[in-house]
Amino acid sequence: MKFCCRCFARMVVPVVGIVLVTVLNADEPVETAAMQITDKAKEIHAKSIVIDGHNDLPWKIRTDSNRAFEILDIAKSQPQLHTDIPRLKAGGVGAQFWSVWVPVRLGYDGVALLTTIEQIELVKEMVATYPDHFESATTVADIRRIYRDGKIASLIGVEGGHCIENSISNLNHLFDLGARYMTITHSDSLDWADSATDDAKANGLSPFGKEVVRRMNQLGMMVDISHVSPQTMHDVLDTSLAPVIFSHSSARAVADSPRNVPDDVLKRIPEKDGVVMVNYFSAFVVPEAVKVYHAGLDYRRELAKDHSPAEVSALYKVWKSKNPMPPGDIDDVLDHIDHLSRVTGWRHVGIGSDFDGISMVPVGLEDVSTYPAITQGLLNRGYTEEQIQGILGENLLRVMEKVEATARVRR
Repeated sequence: MKFCCRCFARMVVPVVGIVLVTVLNADEPVETAAMQITDKAKEIHAKSIVIDGHNDLPWKIRTDSNRAFEILDIAKSQPQLHTDIPRLKAGGVGAQFWSVWVPVRLGYDGVALLTTIEQIELVKEMVATYPDHFESATTVADIRRIYRDGKIASLIGVEGGHCIENSISNLNHLFDLGARYMTITHSDSLDWADSATDDAKANGLSPFGKEVVRRMNQLGMMVDISHVSPQTMHDVLDTSLAPVIFSHSSARAVADSPRNVPDDVLKRIPEKDGVVMVNYFSAFVVPEAVKVYHAGLDYRRELAKDHSPAEVSALYKVWKSKNPMPPGDIDDVLDHIDHLSRVTGWRHVGIGSDFDGISMVPVGLEDVSTYPAITQGLLNRGYTEEQIQGILGENLLRVMEKVEATARVRR
């Protein structure tokens, strides 16, 4: 495989302005003003099952419309969001893992499980509200059948082990309700697993954490190690009998965010036949944005020592206006895909945008209509049709099939 440098990629892709976000024809891939989509890219994209491993639309629906689709009708254009049905169709999305994320603080309050179940019910309600466009899926066979029928296969991912409230029975229940992956932690460390963005409590996985991973293997639930610390990543790789995923993480060697995956972990992904699904958040994928983002976090922490929450917010707003975070562009995301492909092999790379859960996206990847730009960008950088189809979705389907097969043996 050829990996072309960024300057070459930009030379062969005409850049003529900002990305258009208006969907002109929901049945065809959108051509953005930042990247012209060639007939070859359209052809490859049209016959690929495009799977995004992580989209936070359910929480946006909960908070922006009080769970009411008559208030926030995603069958219509919703430009304040990254996601609606016309743009999903324009982007050629074949399957979507909807995150049923709930805030970590709810775990401390003892209502994380209940709220997660409410979010699962919201996803099911969304599917039932738009039956011409969505259909629930829990297996690879479901995904392929629903894709052939011209609908978007809708799957559920639990984001954060705080949702099981230290109970294997709760984990079982979430699987029974349809969840097919669980991210081991979110932003805070648990007493059984450490987060990448908090102090260590378990020094990786505790014995209970390893029990959680083994039970997920038995159930056929993918183990997601986005958000976790490097030691937790290694412990999961040592423990899991099935392939693992990173549902929305990128390469730390490209952008030095703790939310990204270091090379020593990436080199181990093939041994478990896992997949790393690239995140789009500018603060995780754009090197300069990472620096600004973490400087802002440090500033907020210092302010909190001597100021009220309202004062912190006001002062931080002023700081952000003076220290803007650069959004980067699609080439920053393609750089991560290149690096992951070099270190892990292209069979271990996927897409996990984090749309509607992030505050800034790179230019050229403004919303769910822009997946064809990834196809074009990969084509420009020398990827083959087989490799592009793998990255767009087939790699994840392979992983999921092996997780299902492991469960059949372990039960």
